[in-house]
Amino acid sequence: MARLASELGENLRPALVGVLSLTVLTGIVFPLALFILGPALFPIQAAGSLKTVRGVVVGSDLIGQAFTSARYFHTRPSAAGNGYDATASAGTNLAPSNPKLIEAVRKAALDYRRRNGLPRSAPVPIDAVTSSGSGLDPHISPENAALQAARVARARGLSEGAVETLIAEHTEGRQLGVLGAPWVSVLELNLALDRLAPVPRS
Repeated sequence: MARLASELGENLRPALVGVLSLTVLTGIVFPLALFILGPALFPIQAAGSLKTVRGVVVGSDLIGQAFTSARYFHTRPSAAGNGYDATASAGTNLAPSNPKLIEAVRKAALDYRRRNGLPRSAPVPIDAVTSSGSGLDPHISPENAALQAARVARARGLSEGAVETLIAEHTEGRQLGVLGAPWVSVLELNLALDRLAPVPRS
């Protein structure tokens, strides 16, 4: 019995030391270092990567927002709260075979084609009808943006060529040249549209 207690003590001591050490390191030291060094090394990111226009915050580079006007490019669907709620970040968590997801995608595709004046049989980019894992994705694919160009051009009184040029100028390549897929920041693209053809104030 004494030997068992001794072995238990020998095994328990390093386990407790490990738990306490990692708790201090990951629960206190690391967050404190981020809190102190973050604003100094990454001031824009630490402040939320906010975008301002004439001193007014209009959005963030990191969190999407719902654009609904025909004059703007629209973001992908969001399952975060009522849409792009950073306090409720989440995807749908529905399996590809789930009837609810299938019906939601079917309806989203119909709505997308209707909004953009596309034929009923026109292929629709996957990011136009599904939410991202976080529900906060601020980007869309270049293909998604291209299919919205005609609608935006009509609503802004611009040529499609001018809008397509804006899309090309705001298309980012793969990260490090190999990771992910090309993407377009919807907020940046819409801000560029407002600079090119300002929306009249009502």
